[in-house]
Amino acid sequence: MSRSAFRVINLREAREQRGLLAPRDEGPQHDSLLEVVFDRTVAAIAMIALLPLYAVTALLVRLSSPGPVIYRQVRIGMNRRHLPAANRPNEFYDVYDRRTLDLPGRPFIIYKFRTMVDGAEDHAGPMWAKKNDSRITALGRVLRKLRIDETPQFYNVIKGDMSLVGPRPERPTFVRDLVEQIPDYALRLRVKPGITGLAQVDHKYDTSVDDVRTKLDHDLRYLETRGFATKAMILVKTVWVVLTGKGAQ
Repeated sequence: MSRSAFRVINLREAREQRGLLAPRDEGPQHDSLLEVVFDRTVAAIAMIALLPLYAVTALLVRLSSPGPVIYRQVRIGMNRRHLPAANRPNEFYDVYDRRTLDLPGRPFIIYKFRTMVDGAEDHAGPMWAKKNDSRITALGRVLRKLRIDETPQFYNVIKGDMSLVGPRPERPTFVRDLVEQIPDYALRLRVKPGITGLAQVDHKYDTSVDDVRTKLDHDLRYLETRGFATKAMILVKTVWVVLTGKGAQ
């Protein structure tokens, strides 16, 4: 493989520049059995408990604007590839190779209640939501403020695509751009994406690359401290975010 196939990154130096520690493991960081059981049990219970809310929300979405009730979209999940230590060219080995440069993670379908007008990106293409975004319906603003639009992702947790807590999954076109603009962006793909995360409870929705940089710092801190206790703390903080509408847009 030619040298041009790699983008060499000094991971430790990048972390130190951001005031962060280097990730404990250079490869994928899988959830423990306890975390997997906890995630899927909570997700299943939540979906059953929310069935009445789902029914009302589905009816309101259907009546408020034309289009599907559930919005399906491709997102990039965990990068499960791992280069064994013995095969690494050096301690600064590249996290991408020719196979992963375009999509450094596994694509999956995410589910949400639709909050934008149908075909919102047919003409302009993919773009971040912004303040007072005209594509978001009146009902959609309420669903986003209360985070109800994200609750169908409990199904993604049950399927194993996501965890309750982790970095939010992004769309392929954004991932391709972000791994070029932010050298260590792909580090966040070493864990399963989550419905909520440290970045979500401490920051707002992404509207620019600067927002992504800020959230990346939070995501990497989560990688350093991840564990059952950290997950429980973030879930508790998420409840407060939902009740206050902090960060919603």
